[in-house]
Amino acid sequence: MGKITGFLEYQRLQEASEDKNARKKHYREFVLHLSDDDAKVQGARCMDCGVPFCMNGCPVNNIIPDFNDLVFKQDWKNALETLHSTNNFPEFTGRICPAPCEEACTLRINNDAVGIKSIEHAIIDKAWEQGWVKPRISAVKTGKRVAVVGSGPAGLASAQQLARVGHTVVVFEKNDRAGGLLRYGIPDFKLEKSHIDRRLEQMRAEGVEFRTNHVIGKTPAGAGNAAPKVLDPSAVLGEFDAVVLAGGAEHPRDLPVPGRELSGVHFAMDFLPLQNRRVAGDKPAEFWASGKQVLVIGGGDTGSDCVGTSNRHGAAGVTQLELLPMPPDLKNNPVWPYWPQRLRTSSSHEEGATRDWSVATKRFEGRDGKVEKAVLVRVEWQNGKMQEVTGSEFELKTDLVLLAMGFVSPVQGVLDAFGVERDARGNVQAVTEGANSYATSVPKIFAAGDMRRGQSLVVWAIREGRQCARAVDEFLMGSSVLPR
Repeated sequence: MGKITGFLEYQRLQEASEDKNARKKHYREFVLHLSDDDAKVQGARCMDCGVPFCMNGCPVNNIIPDFNDLVFKQDWKNALETLHSTNNFPEFTGRICPAPCEEACTLRINNDAVGIKSIEHAIIDKAWEQGWVKPRISAVKTGKRVAVVGSGPAGLASAQQLARVGHTVVVFEKNDRAGGLLRYGIPDFKLEKSHIDRRLEQMRAEGVEFRTNHVIGKTPAGAGNAAPKVLDPSAVLGEFDAVVLAGGAEHPRDLPVPGRELSGVHFAMDFLPLQNRRVAGDKPAEFWASGKQVLVIGGGDTGSDCVGTSNRHGAAGVTQLELLPMPPDLKNNPVWPYWPQRLRTSSSHEEGATRDWSVATKRFEGRDGKVEKAVLVRVEWQNGKMQEVTGSEFELKTDLVLLAMGFVSPVQGVLDAFGVERDARGNVQAVTEGANSYATSVPKIFAAGDMRRGQSLVVWAIREGRQCARAVDEFLMGSSVLPR
């Protein structure tokens, strides 16, 4: 490493961000990437630790010590090449990945981790600013055609890798714009959609074709006047030499309690995409949190996004509930190098929200068909089992309930259309190792990302998209130069 004693001399630096009261007035990103000098200091903190556990913690196996050292030496172009060698879209992961690499950093045993995510953010932002990110157009065309179903991070990673080895790639997306949940699930204040758009332009230059407003099998429920074009799966299989199923796990977990049918009780993904569409210039349904007492049920990232969006709408108040106990507020990582259960406070929480743990929902009540309150109860966990605390029932006034309890499986329509086998959770059945990695039960159909593994992180989606691309390339050509 360039600075052997750097971890002893320098402290972790947080990326600068806009004041919490000011940023609630807009939907733009508010976190700034590190300056060159600050990124150099963070790179200097990387230890010569022998075994880089950070790489093991990173699903895409980013070569973290190398790009940290290159940033310390201010060799930004080679840092970019190192980063891009394992990660197609570091501008996505540098913004929205929870950074399991940092929990695996050797410094995390007894100190603050190296700011790996902030260094990644700085590298890719500088690269775009300097015009270093260029299309990588294959010099040779194979004549093989591949269809990729879904344009989220798994689909985009798979499509880009396949195009770069000369295959003709067509991406099918059911929405009007490509990007999947990056586009319509992640709020703009965490990921501005211009980052997606410029990657799509790069991919188009590399030969990838995007066909939006296309579904396979049948029209999705609620499509209305904007119903997409429906494709016959047999026609797709006839046109293409291989098909990659790379959609998301979009079937939300419901809350089957009395009063669930009341107006004002919605899934989070009925709420969040509408604001992204407004920012994009569309005029979606009038569905706002303005002036309302908002209750968010679910303590994960989707729930946090509901908090931040509700605050920007001007909600009268926001409460977020979690069924599980409040995790400890740990300074270090007691299970290093593994991912610990710790209290995580997002930027949206900092902007204003009441949080509560070990709370279950008994029912919703209201008048004239509209929700007015939630009846809740405190619970305790013993031997992994939940029990209600006697006499702990209480009420909470609410005008809007957002269910953000995760996702149970992919939407089954496209899987039914192709007839692929599924596992017990409803995901596509496909293994990730061996001669038939990522292959489904149907010949020449492959699967990757959330559609195969279930709800997961953007970094896992990119990893699976890349690995699936290699498996498809091997299937089509007999061998592959693509990395795993």
